[in-house]
Amino acid sequence: MLFNSFTFLVFFIITFFIYYLPPLQGWQLPILVLASLIFYSWSAPALLILLVISILINSATSFQVARSLKKDKQIFWAVVGIAINISILSLFKYGALLTHIAIDNTKFANPESGIIYLLLHLPLPIGISFYTFEGISLLVDVLAQKNSPTPSDSYVSPNFFQHLLNTSFFIAFFPHLIAGPILKAKHFYPQISPKYIRDIPWNIVFRSLVVGYFLKMVIADNLKDYTFWISYPYYYGFGTITNLVFLFGYSIQIFADFAGYSLIAIGLAASLGYTLPDNFNFPYISRSLSEFWRRWHISLSTWLRDYLYFPLGGNRKGKIRTYLNLMVVMTLGGLWHGAAWSYAVWGIYHGLGLAAERFFSSLQKFPADTTQKETSIWQQLILDIIKVIFVFSFGSLGWLLFKLPRLEEAVYFLGALVKNIGLKPTWSYILPVLIFSLPVVVYHIPHFPTWQKIMKKDNLGKFANNAGRIYQDIAIGIMLALILLNSGSSKEFIYFQF
Repeated sequence: MLFNSFTFLVFFIITFFIYYLPPLQGWQLPILVLASLIFYSWSAPALLILLVISILINSATSFQVARSLKKDKQIFWAVVGIAINISILSLFKYGALLTHIAIDNTKFANPESGIIYLLLHLPLPIGISFYTFEGISLLVDVLAQKNSPTPSDSYVSPNFFQHLLNTSFFIAFFPHLIAGPILKAKHFYPQISPKYIRDIPWNIVFRSLVVGYFLKMVIADNLKDYTFWISYPYYYGFGTITNLVFLFGYSIQIFADFAGYSLIAIGLAASLGYTLPDNFNFPYISRSLSEFWRRWHISLSTWLRDYLYFPLGGNRKGKIRTYLNLMVVMTLGGLWHGAAWSYAVWGIYHGLGLAAERFFSSLQKFPADTTQKETSIWQQLILDIIKVIFVFSFGSLGWLLFKLPRLEEAVYFLGALVKNIGLKPTWSYILPVLIFSLPVVVYHIPHFPTWQKIMKKDNLGKFANNAGRIYQDIAIGIMLALILLNSGSSKEFIYFQF
């Protein structure tokens, strides 16, 4: 069920009014769990079985972690739960890839045999990467809580059936179920309580939904009709400039599509009384790759940091180990997106970029030269713009592996950029891409740190804030009108495939 469908609108309105009916207040949690299961099973009911299995496994193992008095038993149940989560994810997401590798490297595997055929044709359950990571988060957070200096059982009810209900809600809550944000148990479980319609933060709900739907329906859904031409072999028919504009447009599209989903999820959850974490913080104003990963898909990058990078040692065990940890984390982060070598290459690409950035930054850490003339704010702005363009270009080149998951097609695209340099730009395609991309560029500019410093200088900050509020209200009105008048053809969100 797509957020941008009439079916979902009807589904949400019905759920909202039943949820807030005073006689049913004590049933709010079961109502949302049932609604979430209906939402998930709408298109593929059979896949609901796997979601329910995941909920049962994580509920049972986390309950055992919480109830066990001995540390070794707590660790045992946490490891069991994590191992089952990873096994299920590996089977359904990477089973076909691993089976292909086995077939290619052995003489005994028969693609037509029963189990081999089954492994090659396993369905990819929608959202499995997201709800698996949330299950692991629950186990790790409960274990950490049990072994903290002030242990408590606030995550886990002493009654198993209540814990099962809470965990079902945590994992299956429909606003974030399909494509995040990825929730952490320690942040979400404390929110579980009765909700009242009078407490709804309507301003957050309205703005999140309008901006989210605008990014998805007006920007992403219109850009997809032009970025389609990056697909193999169509890019051979376009010149270098046109293909580069298409790639620029795809960078804008993937941001608008995913950030749009996250904002819609935040708005829907807020209307039901729950706070989801921000998932994007204007990533295309990043002046370094490390800053980019603090701003892009924040729930995934922080999950990888907290549950993988830090346990591996982070940057506490020397430079070589730090670089190795970066490569491991980013490679696994790439494979999290899909069972294709291109995603692993994408992760390695970003891992190498982060490692190189860290290496060169360490070379520049010299004592400050107090005699050096201070850089003017306008010079700093130009320097920061150059950095932003570099980081954006680096990221856009990486997105090519998302648009063209077959690695050879991405390589052919780079070859076409060189080969077709003499072809004239196709302005009938370029102009619409630039027009639909412009709102995202404007959306980022006010949050550019150097620009904010300029606005604060000479008392411009107060004026900018007052004007900003007026412009924001006008912008919300324009976006709402464009959603109604200029939405592109409906298409599922890009991150549904992950």
